[in-house]
Amino acid sequence: MNWMEKELEAMADASLIRSLRACSSIPKCPGYTVRGERALLNLSSNDYLGLSQHPSIIEVMREALLIEGAGSGASRLVTGNRLAYGRLEEALSDWQNCEAALVFANGYMANSGVISALVRRGDVVFSDQLNHASIVDGTILSRAELARYRHNDMEHLRFLLSKYRDKRRKLIVTDAVFSMDGDQAPLHELVLLKHEYGAMLMVDEAHSGGIYGGRGEGLCHELGVQNEVDVHMGTFSKSFGVYGAYVCGSHTLIRWLINKARPLIYSTALPPSLVAGSTKALDLVQTEHWRRERLHEAIMLFRSSLSAAGFDVGAGDSPIVPIIIGDNDMALRFSNALEDEGIAAVAIRPPTVPDGTARIRFSLSAAHTDKELIAATARIRTVGLQLGVLRL
Repeated sequence: MNWMEKELEAMADASLIRSLRACSSIPKCPGYTVRGERALLNLSSNDYLGLSQHPSIIEVMREALLIEGAGSGASRLVTGNRLAYGRLEEALSDWQNCEAALVFANGYMANSGVISALVRRGDVVFSDQLNHASIVDGTILSRAELARYRHNDMEHLRFLLSKYRDKRRKLIVTDAVFSMDGDQAPLHELVLLKHEYGAMLMVDEAHSGGIYGGRGEGLCHELGVQNEVDVHMGTFSKSFGVYGAYVCGSHTLIRWLINKARPLIYSTALPPSLVAGSTKALDLVQTEHWRRERLHEAIMLFRSSLSAAGFDVGAGDSPIVPIIIGDNDMALRFSNALEDEGIAAVAIRPPTVPDGTARIRFSLSAAHTDKELIAATARIRTVGLQLGVLRL
Protein backbone atom coordinates (compact mmCIF):
# COMPACT_ATOMS: atom_id res chain seq x y z
CA MET A 1 0.00 0.00 0.00
CA ASN A 2 2.98 2.30 -0.52
CA TRP A 3 1.10 4.12 -3.28
CA MET A 4 -0.83 6.01 -0.59
CA GLU A 5 2.33 7.67 0.74
CA LYS A 6 3.23 8.87 -2.75
CA GLU A 7 -0.25 10.26 -3.34
CA LEU A 8 -0.25 12.01 0.04
CA GLU A 9 3.14 13.56 -0.72
CA ALA A 10 1.79 14.89 -4.00
CA MET A 11 -1.23 16.34 -2.20
CA ALA A 12 1.03 18.00 0.35
CA ASP A 13 3.18 19.52 -2.42
CA ALA A 14 0.00 21.03 -3.92
CA SER A 15 -1.13 22.36 -0.50
CA LEU A 16 -4.12 20.03 -0.63
CA ILE A 17 -3.38 17.80 2.36
CA ARG A 18 -5.95 17.76 5.15
CA SER A 19 -5.64 16.82 8.79
CA LEU A 20 -7.88 16.69 11.83
CA ARG A 21 -7.45 19.43 14.42
CA ALA A 22 -8.96 19.12 17.87
CA CYS A 23 -11.22 21.90 19.10
CA SER A 24 -13.76 22.34 21.86
CA SER A 25 -16.63 24.62 22.75
CA ILE A 26 -16.94 27.19 25.49
CA PRO A 27 -20.08 26.83 27.66
CA LYS A 28 -22.61 29.56 26.90
CA CYS A 29 -20.35 31.04 24.18
CA PRO A 30 -21.54 29.49 20.90
CA GLY A 31 -19.70 32.13 18.84
CA TYR A 32 -16.30 30.84 19.96
CA THR A 33 -14.19 27.71 19.67
CA VAL A 34 -11.05 26.58 21.49
CA ARG A 35 -7.90 25.24 19.84
CA GLY A 36 -5.13 24.29 22.21
CA GLU A 37 -5.50 26.81 25.01
CA ARG A 38 -6.72 29.68 22.82
CA ALA A 39 -10.29 30.90 22.44
CA LEU A 40 -10.98 31.91 18.83
CA LEU A 41 -13.89 33.82 17.35
CA ASN A 42 -15.59 31.04 15.38
CA LEU A 43 -16.23 32.24 11.83
CA SER A 44 -16.26 28.74 10.34
CA SER A 45 -19.24 27.11 12.06
CA ASN A 46 -22.65 26.44 10.51
CA ASP A 47 -24.35 27.16 13.84
CA TYR A 48 -26.20 30.01 12.13
CA LEU A 49 -28.79 30.70 14.83
CA GLY A 50 -26.50 30.01 17.78
CA LEU A 51 -28.65 27.12 19.03
CA SER A 52 -25.91 24.52 19.55
CA GLN A 53 -25.61 25.37 23.24
CA HIS A 54 -29.20 26.39 23.95
CA PRO A 55 -29.99 25.24 27.53
CA SER A 56 -33.51 24.07 26.63
CA ILE A 57 -32.19 21.78 23.89
CA ILE A 58 -29.50 20.40 26.18
CA GLU A 59 -32.03 19.74 28.96
CA VAL A 60 -34.47 17.96 26.63
CA MET A 61 -31.64 15.79 25.32
CA ARG A 62 -30.48 15.02 28.85
CA GLU A 63 -33.96 13.92 29.91
CA ALA A 64 -34.38 11.72 26.83
CA LEU A 65 -30.95 10.20 27.41
CA LEU A 66 -31.88 9.19 30.96
CA ILE A 67 -35.23 7.74 29.91
CA GLU A 68 -34.45 6.17 26.50
CA GLY A 69 -30.77 5.29 26.90
CA ALA A 70 -27.72 6.06 24.78
CA GLY A 71 -28.69 4.44 21.48
CA SER A 72 -31.70 3.27 19.50
CA GLY A 73 -30.35 -0.26 19.10
CA ALA A 74 -31.58 -0.98 15.57
CA SER A 75 -32.69 0.50 12.28
CA ARG A 76 -36.01 2.29 12.10
CA LEU A 77 -37.62 -0.63 10.29
CA VAL A 78 -36.62 -3.06 13.04
CA THR A 79 -36.96 -1.71 16.60
CA GLY A 80 -35.18 1.64 16.39
CA ASN A 81 -38.21 3.73 15.45
CA ARG A 82 -38.83 5.27 18.88
CA LEU A 83 -41.86 7.44 19.63
CA ALA A 84 -39.70 10.57 19.42
CA TYR A 85 -39.41 10.09 15.65
CA GLY A 86 -43.16 10.32 15.14
CA ARG A 87 -43.40 13.50 17.19
CA LEU A 88 -40.60 15.14 15.22
CA GLU A 89 -41.96 14.10 11.82
CA GLU A 90 -45.44 15.35 12.69
CA ALA A 91 -43.94 18.69 13.77
CA LEU A 92 -41.92 18.85 10.55
CA SER A 93 -45.02 18.26 8.40
CA ASP A 94 -46.83 21.07 10.19
CA TRP A 95 -43.83 23.39 9.87
CA GLN A 96 -43.41 22.77 6.15
CA ASN A 97 -47.17 22.58 5.50
CA CYS A 98 -46.77 19.28 3.69
CA GLU A 99 -48.35 15.83 3.94
CA ALA A 100 -45.52 13.88 5.53
CA ALA A 101 -41.89 13.94 6.64
CA LEU A 102 -39.08 11.48 7.24
CA VAL A 103 -35.98 11.87 9.42
CA PHE A 104 -32.58 10.59 8.27
CA ALA A 105 -29.30 10.24 10.16
CA ASN A 106 -27.64 13.17 8.35
CA GLY A 107 -27.79 15.24 5.19
CA TYR A 108 -25.35 13.08 3.26
CA MET A 109 -27.45 9.97 3.86
CA ALA A 110 -30.67 11.83 3.08
CA ASN A 111 -29.44 13.09 -0.29
CA SER A 112 -27.80 9.85 -1.32
CA GLY A 113 -30.80 7.85 -0.15
CA VAL A 114 -33.47 9.99 -1.77
CA ILE A 115 -31.78 10.32 -5.16
CA SER A 116 -30.91 6.63 -5.42
CA ALA A 117 -34.52 5.78 -4.48
CA LEU A 118 -36.10 8.10 -7.08
CA VAL A 119 -34.01 7.30 -10.15
CA ARG A 120 -32.00 4.38 -11.52
CA ARG A 121 -30.28 3.23 -14.69
CA GLY A 122 -32.08 4.71 -17.68
CA ASP A 123 -33.03 7.90 -15.82
CA VAL A 124 -31.21 11.23 -15.60
CA VAL A 125 -30.36 13.69 -12.83
CA PHE A 126 -29.84 17.37 -13.66
CA SER A 127 -27.51 18.79 -11.03
CA ASP A 128 -26.02 22.25 -10.58
CA GLN A 129 -22.22 22.12 -10.88
CA LEU A 130 -21.83 23.58 -7.38
CA ASN A 131 -24.21 21.18 -5.64
CA HIS A 132 -23.00 19.40 -2.52
CA ALA A 133 -20.94 16.22 -2.96
CA SER A 134 -23.73 14.14 -1.42
CA ILE A 135 -25.96 14.99 -4.39
CA VAL A 136 -23.29 13.89 -6.85
CA ASP A 137 -22.62 10.70 -4.90
CA GLY A 138 -26.32 9.92 -4.64
CA THR A 139 -26.57 10.16 -8.42
CA ILE A 140 -23.59 7.83 -8.87
CA LEU A 141 -25.13 5.30 -6.49
CA SER A 142 -28.42 5.46 -8.39
CA ARG A 143 -26.65 4.57 -11.68
CA ALA A 144 -28.74 7.24 -13.39
CA GLU A 145 -27.00 9.48 -15.89
CA LEU A 146 -25.61 12.70 -14.40
CA ALA A 147 -26.20 15.87 -16.46
CA ARG A 148 -24.43 18.75 -14.68
CA TYR A 149 -25.49 22.22 -15.72
CA ARG A 150 -23.36 25.31 -15.32
CA HIS A 151 -23.93 27.04 -12.01
CA ASN A 152 -27.36 28.73 -11.99
CA ASP A 153 -27.34 28.73 -15.82
CA MET A 154 -30.96 28.11 -16.74
CA GLU A 155 -30.31 28.20 -20.49
CA HIS A 156 -27.78 25.41 -20.12
CA LEU A 157 -30.26 23.45 -17.99
CA ARG A 158 -32.94 23.97 -20.64
CA PHE A 159 -30.56 22.64 -23.29
CA LEU A 160 -29.85 19.52 -21.22
CA LEU A 161 -33.53 18.96 -20.42
CA SER A 162 -34.30 19.11 -24.12
CA LYS A 163 -31.42 16.77 -24.92
CA TYR A 164 -32.66 14.16 -22.44
CA ARG A 165 -36.36 14.82 -22.78
CA ASP A 166 -37.11 11.20 -23.74
CA LYS A 167 -35.60 9.74 -20.58
CA ARG A 168 -38.05 7.81 -18.40
CA ARG A 169 -37.56 9.82 -15.21
CA LYS A 170 -35.97 13.24 -14.92
CA LEU A 171 -34.89 14.73 -11.59
CA ILE A 172 -33.64 18.29 -11.14
CA VAL A 173 -31.65 18.75 -7.91
CA THR A 174 -30.27 21.98 -6.49
CA ASP A 175 -28.99 23.48 -3.28
CA ALA A 176 -31.19 26.39 -2.20
CA VAL A 177 -28.17 28.28 -0.86
CA PHE A 178 -24.82 27.02 -2.11
CA SER A 179 -22.52 26.02 0.72
CA MET A 180 -19.25 27.47 -0.56
CA ASP A 181 -20.47 30.63 -2.31
CA GLY A 182 -23.52 31.62 -0.30
CA ASP A 183 -25.59 32.52 -3.37
CA GLN A 184 -29.12 31.31 -4.10
CA ALA A 185 -30.59 29.01 -6.71
CA PRO A 186 -33.09 30.58 -9.16
CA LEU A 187 -36.00 28.60 -7.75
CA HIS A 188 -38.75 30.34 -9.75
CA GLU A 189 -37.01 29.46 -13.03
CA LEU A 190 -36.36 25.90 -11.88
CA VAL A 191 -40.07 25.44 -11.15
CA LEU A 192 -40.98 26.64 -14.65
CA LEU A 193 -38.49 24.27 -16.27
CA LYS A 194 -39.69 21.40 -14.10
CA HIS A 195 -43.23 21.83 -15.42
CA GLU A 196 -42.16 22.44 -19.00
CA TYR A 197 -40.15 19.21 -19.22
CA GLY A 198 -42.09 16.98 -16.83
CA ALA A 199 -39.30 16.61 -14.30
CA MET A 200 -39.24 16.12 -10.55
CA LEU A 201 -37.66 18.91 -8.47
CA MET A 202 -35.64 18.34 -5.31
CA VAL A 203 -34.29 21.25 -3.24
CA ASP A 204 -31.63 20.93 -0.54
CA GLU A 205 -32.29 23.57 2.15
CA ALA A 206 -29.34 22.58 4.37
CA HIS A 207 -27.92 26.11 4.40
CA SER A 208 -31.21 28.02 4.18
CA GLY A 209 -33.50 26.19 6.59
CA GLY A 210 -34.03 28.19 9.76
CA ILE A 211 -32.77 31.36 8.08
CA TYR A 212 -35.44 32.22 5.50
CA GLY A 213 -39.23 32.12 5.68
CA GLY A 214 -41.63 33.47 8.28
CA ARG A 215 -41.01 30.52 10.61
CA GLY A 216 -37.60 29.59 9.27
CA GLU A 217 -39.05 27.10 6.77
CA GLY A 218 -36.40 27.94 4.19
CA LEU A 219 -35.88 29.70 0.89
CA CYS A 220 -38.67 27.82 -0.92
CA HIS A 221 -41.21 29.31 1.49
CA GLU A 222 -39.53 32.71 1.39
CA LEU A 223 -40.03 32.77 -2.39
CA GLY A 224 -43.47 31.13 -2.30
CA VAL A 225 -42.59 28.06 -4.39
CA GLN A 226 -42.82 25.42 -1.65
CA ASN A 227 -45.87 23.73 -3.17
CA GLU A 228 -44.03 23.28 -6.48
CA VAL A 229 -41.11 21.37 -4.96
CA ASP A 230 -41.52 17.59 -5.00
CA VAL A 231 -38.76 16.76 -2.53
CA HIS A 232 -37.83 19.19 0.22
CA MET A 233 -34.68 18.22 2.14
CA GLY A 234 -32.99 19.94 5.07
CA THR A 235 -30.68 19.30 8.01
CA PHE A 236 -30.66 19.73 11.79
CA SER A 237 -26.88 20.16 11.92
CA LYS A 238 -26.68 23.82 10.93
CA SER A 239 -29.33 26.38 11.94
CA PHE A 240 -30.85 23.88 14.39
CA GLY A 241 -27.56 23.28 16.18
CA VAL A 242 -28.13 19.53 16.62
CA TYR A 243 -27.69 16.63 14.16
CA GLY A 244 -29.71 14.76 11.55
CA ALA A 245 -31.72 15.53 8.43
CA TYR A 246 -35.29 15.50 7.14
CA VAL A 247 -37.21 15.04 3.91
CA CYS A 248 -40.69 16.51 3.45
CA GLY A 249 -43.22 15.86 0.70
CA SER A 250 -46.30 13.80 -0.16
CA HIS A 251 -47.49 10.70 1.67
CA THR A 252 -46.58 8.70 -1.43
CA LEU A 253 -43.01 10.03 -1.46
CA ILE A 254 -42.43 9.20 2.19
CA ARG A 255 -43.90 5.71 1.85
CA TRP A 256 -41.64 5.13 -1.15
CA LEU A 257 -38.54 6.29 0.73
CA ILE A 258 -39.32 4.07 3.73
CA ASN A 259 -39.27 1.12 1.34
CA LYS A 260 -36.50 2.18 -1.06
CA ALA A 261 -34.01 4.53 0.64
CA ARG A 262 -31.14 2.20 1.53
CA PRO A 263 -29.36 4.55 3.98
CA LEU A 264 -32.58 4.65 6.01
CA ILE A 265 -33.32 0.94 5.76
CA TYR A 266 -29.85 -0.35 6.55
CA SER A 267 -28.63 2.13 9.20
CA THR A 268 -29.16 2.18 12.93
CA ALA A 269 -31.65 4.88 13.86
CA LEU A 270 -30.52 8.13 15.45
CA PRO A 271 -30.43 8.03 19.27
CA PRO A 272 -33.73 9.22 20.80
CA SER A 273 -31.91 12.02 22.63
CA LEU A 274 -30.81 13.58 19.33
CA VAL A 275 -34.33 13.30 17.90
CA ALA A 276 -35.75 14.97 21.01
CA GLY A 277 -33.14 17.72 20.74
CA SER A 278 -34.07 18.37 17.11
CA THR A 279 -37.75 18.57 18.05
CA LYS A 280 -36.99 21.24 20.64
CA ALA A 281 -34.73 23.08 18.19
CA LEU A 282 -37.53 23.08 15.61
CA ASP A 283 -39.80 24.77 18.15
CA LEU A 284 -37.14 27.40 18.92
CA VAL A 285 -36.50 28.06 15.24
CA GLN A 286 -40.17 28.92 14.81
CA THR A 287 -40.68 30.94 17.99
CA GLU A 288 -37.42 32.79 18.63
CA HIS A 289 -37.71 35.08 15.63
CA TRP A 290 -35.10 37.42 17.07
CA ARG A 291 -32.40 34.93 16.15
CA ARG A 292 -33.15 35.29 12.43
CA GLU A 293 -33.36 39.05 12.80
CA ARG A 294 -30.04 39.18 14.63
CA LEU A 295 -28.38 36.91 12.06
CA HIS A 296 -29.49 39.12 9.16
CA GLU A 297 -28.20 42.20 10.98
CA ALA A 298 -24.84 40.47 11.45
CA ILE A 299 -24.77 39.45 7.79
CA MET A 300 -25.38 43.01 6.57
CA LEU A 301 -22.78 44.46 8.94
CA PHE A 302 -20.07 41.90 8.13
CA ARG A 303 -20.60 42.04 4.36
CA SER A 304 -20.62 45.84 4.27
CA SER A 305 -17.56 46.04 6.54
CA LEU A 306 -15.55 43.64 4.37
CA SER A 307 -16.58 45.52 1.23
CA ALA A 308 -15.56 48.82 2.81
CA ALA A 309 -12.20 47.22 3.68
CA GLY A 310 -11.66 46.48 -0.01
CA PHE A 311 -12.70 42.83 -0.29
CA ASP A 312 -15.00 41.54 -3.04
CA VAL A 313 -17.57 39.40 -1.25
CA GLY A 314 -20.14 39.39 -4.05
CA ALA A 315 -23.86 39.88 -3.68
CA GLY A 316 -26.13 38.01 -1.33
CA ASP A 317 -27.77 37.92 2.07
CA SER A 318 -26.75 34.49 3.35
CA PRO A 319 -24.46 33.91 6.36
CA ILE A 320 -21.87 32.31 4.05
CA VAL A 321 -19.35 34.98 3.00
CA PRO A 322 -16.39 33.79 0.90
CA ILE A 323 -13.18 35.65 0.09
CA ILE A 324 -11.67 34.07 -3.00
CA ILE A 325 -7.88 33.71 -2.66
CA GLY A 326 -7.19 31.46 -5.63
CA ASP A 327 -3.87 29.86 -4.65
CA ASN A 328 -4.09 26.90 -2.25
CA ASP A 329 -0.96 27.75 -0.29
CA MET A 330 -1.96 31.40 0.09
CA ALA A 331 -5.39 30.37 1.38
CA LEU A 332 -3.70 28.24 4.05
CA ARG A 333 -1.37 31.08 4.99
CA PHE A 334 -4.34 33.44 5.25
CA SER A 335 -6.20 31.01 7.51
CA ASN A 336 -3.18 30.48 9.75
CA ALA A 337 -2.59 34.22 10.02
CA LEU A 338 -6.21 34.76 11.02
CA GLU A 339 -5.85 32.13 13.73
CA ASP A 340 -2.85 34.07 15.04
CA GLU A 341 -5.21 37.05 15.20
CA GLY A 342 -7.78 35.09 17.23
CA ILE A 343 -10.12 34.10 14.39
CA ALA A 344 -11.07 30.58 13.31
CA ALA A 345 -11.67 30.78 9.56
CA VAL A 346 -10.79 27.66 7.60
CA ALA A 347 -9.23 27.61 4.12
CA ILE A 348 -11.45 25.75 1.64
CA ARG A 349 -9.54 24.14 -1.22
CA PRO A 350 -10.17 21.74 -4.14
CA PRO A 351 -11.87 19.37 -4.59
CA THR A 352 -14.43 21.05 -2.31
CA VAL A 353 -14.26 24.08 -4.63
CA PRO A 354 -13.09 24.29 -8.27
CA ASP A 355 -9.37 24.51 -9.05
CA GLY A 356 -8.01 28.02 -8.71
CA THR A 357 -10.78 29.18 -6.35
CA ALA A 358 -9.36 28.34 -2.91
CA ARG A 359 -10.95 30.64 -0.39
CA ILE A 360 -11.61 31.64 3.17
CA ARG A 361 -15.23 30.78 3.86
CA PHE A 362 -16.67 32.86 6.68
CA SER A 363 -19.87 31.66 8.35
CA LEU A 364 -21.82 33.98 10.60
CA SER A 365 -23.99 33.27 13.61
CA ALA A 366 -26.68 35.09 15.54
CA ALA A 367 -24.32 34.61 18.49
CA HIS A 368 -21.80 37.09 17.05
CA THR A 369 -22.01 40.68 18.30
CA ASP A 370 -21.48 43.81 16.24
CA LYS A 371 -18.38 44.61 18.27
CA GLU A 372 -16.86 41.20 17.56
CA LEU A 373 -17.58 41.40 13.84
CA ILE A 374 -16.21 44.93 13.44
CA ALA A 375 -13.02 43.93 15.28
CA ALA A 376 -12.74 40.78 13.16
CA THR A 377 -13.08 42.78 9.95
CA ALA A 378 -10.19 45.01 11.00
CA ARG A 379 -8.00 41.96 11.64
CA ILE A 380 -9.02 40.35 8.34
CA ARG A 381 -8.07 43.55 6.53
CA THR A 382 -4.69 43.64 8.30
CA VAL A 383 -3.92 40.05 7.30
CA GLY A 384 -5.06 40.70 3.74
CA LEU A 385 -2.68 43.65 3.43
CA GLN A 386 0.22 41.78 5.03
CA LEU A 387 -0.13 38.84 2.63
CA GLY A 388 -0.75 40.96 -0.44
CA VAL A 389 -4.23 39.52 -0.95
CA LEU A 390 -5.67 42.99 -0.43
CA ARG A 391 -4.07 45.98 -2.12
CA LEU A 392 -4.78 49.62 -1.42
